[in-house]
Amino acid sequence: MNEALKPLQGTGHDVKVYHLNTLNIKPCQDCSGCVKTGVCIHKDAMTEIFAAIRGADRIILASPIFFYSLSAQAKAMVDRCQSFWCEKYLLKKTIPSGPHGRKGLLLLVGGMKKEDGLRCAEITAKGFFRTVSVPEHETLAYGGVDGKGDVVKHSTALKDAYEAGKRLAE
Repeated sequence: MNEALKPLQGTGHDVKVYHLNTLNIKPCQDCSGCVKTGVCIHKDAMTEIFAAIRGADRIILASPIFFYSLSAQAKAMVDRCQSFWCEKYLLKKTIPSGPHGRKGLLLLVGGMKKEDGLRCAEITAKGFFRTVSVPEHETLAYGGVDGKGDVVKHSTALKDAYEAGKRLAE
């Protein structure tokens, strides 16, 4: 993630990073509180993230893979975006794309050697991006990276992330 952010820093872009593991994000309760308004009724760290998603023209989602899915923290954030789903599909409103359009980048790292887990997590993220009106995203996914921080030892991951960040900044 840090490599992907480098091309964006110092270019006038307002970059905000949310370390989901450190935030108080309650999982979606499927309470239907957002059905009529498209606004989640629960107030926690997601309140700020909702505003950031709404105002962003670029979104990066980065997650390790656990049991063929995004991390619990990333999945909780994605699930809470059910309010955007209600807004978009039930209330027929979309997030304006702004003057620069909306693009995304998905960064995935997992210990599995097979690509199944990476593909499953990407499908979840694709639904997230579509729901928050990010019509296109690039995915960088690396399997066989099992230890914390081992992605820096991968032969191409850091260069790939930096280049993806440059494309995202365009």
